[in-house]
Amino acid sequence: MNPRVGALLAAGVIASSPIAAEGADATLPRNLAATCAGCHGTGGVSVGGFASLAGTKKEALVAKLMEYKAGTRQGTVMPQLAKGYTDAQIDLIATWFAAQPAAR
Repeated sequence: MNPRVGALLAAGVIASSPIAAEGADATLPRNLAATCAGCHGTGGVSVGGFASLAGTKKEALVAKLMEYKAGTRQGTVMPQLAKGYTDAQIDLIATWFAAQPAAR
């Protein structure tokens, strides 16, 4: 294989990796957090039945999500949902919700 072609292919693989995509897309934290809206409300402000996530301390939310992911925290759908996120994605989601105004 031509060394230039190999270098271009390698660059393409690296640039298309999930980590590169997370670093390059400023809207990714919001987009990941939007998947929580069905239960936890738009912007993380629940309208009832589920906990509001807006304004939750990042560390607390990361800890809960990691417990769901590890299977050490009970839940109905959250253990399965949390397993679908990488640790980096969980960090992005928690950071985004922590920055949102808390429900009043």
